[in-house]
Amino acid sequence: MAELGAELLLSLICLTFLRPLTMAVHTDKEESAVPQFVPFGFSVEPEDALVVRGGPALLNCLVASPEAFRVEWKKDGSYLTLQADERRRLLDNGSLLISSVVHSKHNKPDEGVYQCTASIQNLGTISSKTARLSVAGVPRFSSQPEAGLVRHGDSHVFLCDIIQDLVGFSRWELNKQPLALDHRLLQLPSGALVVSNASDADAGSYRCVVETGGVVKSSDEVELKVIAETGESRKLEYLTTPSAITSVVGESVLLPCVVTGSPAPYVRWMLNDQLIDESDGHFEMLAGGSLRIVNLTVEDSGTFSCLADNMNDSLEAKAELNIQVPPQFLKKPVNTYAHESMDIIFECEVTGSPAPTVRWVKNGDTVIPSDYFKIIEEHNLQVLGLVKTDEGYYQCMAENDAGNVQASAQLIILKHDVSLPSPTSPPLTSATTEHVTPGSGGAGAVGPTPSAPRDVVASLVSTRFIKLTWRQPAETHGDDVTYSVYYSLEGTNRERIVNTSQPGEMQVTIQNLVPESKYTFRVVAHNGNGVGESSSAVTVATQPEVQVPGPAPNLQATATSPTSIAVSWETPVTGNGEIQNYKIIYTAKGQDGEQEIDVRGLTYTFTGLKKFTEYSFRIVAYNKHGPGVSTDDVTAQTFSAVPSAPPQNVTVEILNSKSMMVRWQPPPADEQNGEITSYKIRYRKGARKSEASDIVPGTQLHTLLDNLQRGTEYSVRVTAMTLNGSGPASDWITSETFESDLDESRVPDIPSSLHVRPLVNSIVVSWTPPENQDIVVRGYIIGYGIGSPHAQFIKVDYKQRYYSIENLEPSSHYVISLKAFNNVGEGIPVYESAITRPQSDPIDPDVDLYELFHAPYTPVPETTPMLPPVGVQASVLSHDTIKVTWADNSLPKNQKITDARYYTVRWKTNIPANTKFKVANTTTLTHMVTGLKPNTLYEFSVMVTKGRRSSTWSMTAHGTTFETIPSSSPKDVTVVSKEGRPRTIIVNWQPPSEANGKITGYIIYYSTDVNAEVHNWVIDPILGNRLTHQIQDLTLDTTYYFKLQARNSKGMGPMSEAVQFRTPKAESSDKMPNDQASSIPKPNGRPSGNVDNAVGITANENYILIIVIVVLVGAFIIISVVVGAFLCTRRTTSQQKKKRAACKSTNGSHKYKVNSKDLKPPDLWIHHERLELKPMDKSPDPNPVMTDTPIPRTSQDITPVDSTLDSSVHKRRDSGHESEESMSTLAGRRGMRPKIMMPFDTQPPQPVISAHPIHSLDNHYHHHYHLGSLASPSPSHGHLHHQNSPRSIVTPMSHLDSADSTESVSRNVPSSDMMSTSSTQHVYSVEPSETEISYLSSGTGEEDTNTYPPTAHVRPTHPLKSFAVPTITPHNPSFESPALPSTPLLAQTGGPHSSKTASIGTLGRVRAPMVVNVPSAPDAQETARMLEDSEPSYKADVLTEEMAHLEGLMKDLNAITTT
Repeated sequence: MAELGAELLLSLICLTFLRPLTMAVHTDKEESAVPQFVPFGFSVEPEDALVVRGGPALLNCLVASPEAFRVEWKKDGSYLTLQADERRRLLDNGSLLISSVVHSKHNKPDEGVYQCTASIQNLGTISSKTARLSVAGVPRFSSQPEAGLVRHGDSHVFLCDIIQDLVGFSRWELNKQPLALDHRLLQLPSGALVVSNASDADAGSYRCVVETGGVVKSSDEVELKVIAETGESRKLEYLTTPSAITSVVGESVLLPCVVTGSPAPYVRWMLNDQLIDESDGHFEMLAGGSLRIVNLTVEDSGTFSCLADNMNDSLEAKAELNIQVPPQFLKKPVNTYAHESMDIIFECEVTGSPAPTVRWVKNGDTVIPSDYFKIIEEHNLQVLGLVKTDEGYYQCMAENDAGNVQASAQLIILKHDVSLPSPTSPPLTSATTEHVTPGSGGAGAVGPTPSAPRDVVASLVSTRFIKLTWRQPAETHGDDVTYSVYYSLEGTNRERIVNTSQPGEMQVTIQNLVPESKYTFRVVAHNGNGVGESSSAVTVATQPEVQVPGPAPNLQATATSPTSIAVSWETPVTGNGEIQNYKIIYTAKGQDGEQEIDVRGLTYTFTGLKKFTEYSFRIVAYNKHGPGVSTDDVTAQTFSAVPSAPPQNVTVEILNSKSMMVRWQPPPADEQNGEITSYKIRYRKGARKSEASDIVPGTQLHTLLDNLQRGTEYSVRVTAMTLNGSGPASDWITSETFESDLDESRVPDIPSSLHVRPLVNSIVVSWTPPENQDIVVRGYIIGYGIGSPHAQFIKVDYKQRYYSIENLEPSSHYVISLKAFNNVGEGIPVYESAITRPQSDPIDPDVDLYELFHAPYTPVPETTPMLPPVGVQASVLSHDTIKVTWADNSLPKNQKITDARYYTVRWKTNIPANTKFKVANTTTLTHMVTGLKPNTLYEFSVMVTKGRRSSTWSMTAHGTTFETIPSSSPKDVTVVSKEGRPRTIIVNWQPPSEANGKITGYIIYYSTDVNAEVHNWVIDPILGNRLTHQIQDLTLDTTYYFKLQARNSKGMGPMSEAVQFRTPKAESSDKMPNDQASSIPKPNGRPSGNVDNAVGITANENYILIIVIVVLVGAFIIISVVVGAFLCTRRTTSQQKKKRAACKSTNGSHKYKVNSKDLKPPDLWIHHERLELKPMDKSPDPNPVMTDTPIPRTSQDITPVDSTLDSSVHKRRDSGHESEESMSTLAGRRGMRPKIMMPFDTQPPQPVISAHPIHSLDNHYHHHYHLGSLASPSPSHGHLHHQNSPRSIVTPMSHLDSADSTESVSRNVPSSDMMSTSSTQHVYSVEPSETEISYLSSGTGEEDTNTYPPTAHVRPTHPLKSFAVPTITPHNPSFESPALPSTPLLAQTGGPHSSKTASIGTLGRVRAPMVVNVPSAPDAQETARMLEDSEPSYKADVLTEEMAHLEGLMKDLNAITTT
């Protein structure tokens, strides 16, 4: 018992441990099991059927599936209820049987389209292809056959006039006995009977019998008699001909062709002009002429011709055979496994003729395209964000006129912990293929899964996409972590999934969202162990889309009269906001430019149009955002009308005594007003009122009037006719017939003369007709050859009198013959010989010695000047091609060129400043000019040249090339932050240099990832008339990239290069407006945020006292210099006087009017124009140390000698409105400033005015002038030098100022080593003052009198800018001032265009910002008067005025020292 108890206990223990383990394994197997696809389809599907009323009908349907299924039938899309139906019954195999078809005029319950459906419970439903059940009509004959008479061996046709559906139920009887059909007796597809190669056995009574459902209907009996062939010739005649027919591949067709006539005709068939071969059995000839084609193929489609001919006549009849191909699958949908939230695609590719239409069915119901069910790539079905209810059978159903087919596939949605079988059959979308097995994949996965991803945020939100970023989970439990983003539209339960492309990536962009809609997002992490926790849901709303209107639908244009067209359309479906107006763009066919008209309604009628002219119309809708998308062009042609002009060039040629030939040309094309259908020729004898007329088709431009009276005068006129009637008639033309006819019973006589004129590669032949004018001459034959006239022959018209034989060999002996001919034969030839000239013959081919020794030929060549071409027209073909055509009045009427003339076409843009032509030569009357600029007006003219004679240029023709998309991007794209609003930036740009049309809009793209795809960038559309735009609500301390794209009416241009901009880190009040120039480095390397910090020097009282003393002494020296300069001016030459007068007149235009509230002291800068800066004569040195040195245009023009200067160069980042090139160029030049220096003796230091020319790189009318500040000398040196801590010379520029300026100005400081050490003179320089004034003024000088209103902006700076920056001797004192189109503020010797600013700094106080009103420059007349007034030398009152100004200056300086 103990052992038994132990065994029981051991068994219980084993069961206790093993049962849970086995249950767990079993459970894992069940969970990991993948459901299998169930075979489900149709082995037999219903087919089209034709039945008779009262008869049975059977529609077959056999389903193949191992599972139990249920079969149902649909008729015309609705399910049939068959349980209580006595006539219609569902058979056991699934087929439908209709025991008795009901069909009447008003009740047709059985006729229609049937479809078989099969369903498996809990799996889905499939549908068969459709089948049409047709019911034949009641037998009746529309007409009866007729009795006939046929000769032996000939053919006869009996008609059986019944409806087409009953032909299959018809037959023929002979003598009331069924007629056996064979190769002679043939029933046509129409039901008619053909009796060919008739014999006596064919005689008798014939009738057509129709039997449907036991009802027999017969036609009347008719007699056919067979008679003997008499042998008489009879004209060929068709008894029946082939007609156009459409059939399906694989079927057979019969093309009837029955011909009668004598002799018996021979019938052949041709396909597309190729004779048909009957030997392969594909084609078979029946009943003497009809063609049967069996097993049709696509190659059989085309034009069939039945040719019948005998010895006397021939006939041809044509018919088109169109072959249709039923739909066939090239790619069928396949069974698919997927997980919920995934996106899948069912592929379906079909072919057929005509092109099949495709629809998708899910479980028997048609799939309606929506946001989650989409038809892509023409026929494929895409299902987005799968849910469990999407399971089932999906069918692709294709249909065309030849038939329909279907193919099905099953979709099974697996649980997330069940991995997808590999490989997955259908292609998944890009959002799901990157990570298709996020689950564990089975029971073998063990270990923890990741926690929820953290900090899920939308870093970029656009109208149709959102970029999500997140941080990795706190616990990843593995290295290779991937992520899936689940998202859904608010209000829907269908969630979609997007997976990251590689492990570790923590951002994704979700595309194709709906604008102004809320979406919920959550992120799930995966590791090798499976799916982790989901993050908390984040709800983000897409931005509203600023939409311009879409294309106006249903655009129609209808002609209402010969001069009017009515245009109508509907309101665009897409668009944000009310439609403000519509713009109709229209053009006539062949017209160069488009015309526009604005309307507010949905209809408009154009009046005053050209008659019978085709016009094209398109509509563009406008809303508050601008122009929308243009519609496609629609065309309409105005109605025709009677011609408004008579035929042209009417001529009458008398042929003989009884006939005349009338020729004419159509009316001008723009006055035909329709298609010319015919011409009416009216003629009369003399002045009689009675007229005869003749009408010829509209394509014929001549007619023969015969049976006229001899020697009678006739008047003729011609009228053109359209469908609307006759137009005006031409003028009467009078001509008289011959008294007697010319003789054509013999050949013409020998021509009376023959002359030849040899050239290098040609011989000109001229002649006169035979002396006997009574013999008819039909033309002339010219023979020529080297040594023999029989090598080659040329025939010319009888009216021609000369001809040029071309392409001959130089220096060769040719023999030429000429003879006249008529219908009888050729006359006697006349001979002449000539030797062509050598290749190097310099003699003018138009004037040579040959004419001195030979009689002139007839007619004599033209000696008048060449006439210029006329009717020059420029037809625009594209955006870069214009076709130029013209006419030459010196050519015959047919405009055929027979000589060696050529034409020169020249063209240029229609710009007055452009005088450069391009030319091209051509030997035809047209020339295609290519390589033109789009949207540009060109003018064209033509000249003709013949030999050395040329005509004058013709009148010009103009043409404007069409627009095309911009070929360059917007330029000068800059980004700056808005002052006081760091989250807002301003984007500025300039239009593309190659706009190729009117710019209608811009698109700004911006993103945080410069390498992102274009569709991942945020888009901001801008109107075309704007060149700046604000973007708000950006993220702080984030780098953004910006691109611009321009568009015109033809489309979008290329994108600009990406411009980088980083938003500020925090919203601080003292932050500079533009962080692109937010800091200025100090010499010690520490950045400075503003000028106050850069010039943070606190002066003590002793230092101020020293400055006051310096200023006072300097003022005294200035007074002495001015007095000395005044005395020197009396000894200057007259030219120097003129220069000073010009400077005075120029400075007179800059008198500043300051009101009482403006800050006055110091005012040295107000009257600086009275000072003259130039090298002083007091220095004994022949090379004076101090000279007036204007700054060159580039920093390379002045090279510092002392290398120590490089370390003192202060660099500054430029403003956002400057181009990158300007920034890089100016950054290295910012700290160096040249000085205008004046030499002095060992006198106390005096303030000296420093003038600096400012160059604008971008605009000739924008210059910056900077006021300087005082400088103090170094007490231990004979000249100034740098101190240890030089101050920054840069002041911050506000956004407004930087917008007005295009470039910050830099200066070069030359080395001090160039200063003469032997000189004891002290030199001082004036540095920039507390105020920096930017003048916007025009250049005024002797050559530029244009004026522009100047403005100025004054910025505050620190009052105590460094007074110890030394002035360095210029490197090259002989620099010439570059010409600048600016108004000089101080007279200079460097040239009349030098522009400089003299400035003296203020001491001891800070000025508030003020606006300086700068007067405009004087006009030319005022300047001239000022120059005249300045001719005399200075008078005493001038000196007095100067002294008074200086006294005021001293008072201002005293006021400074007291403060």
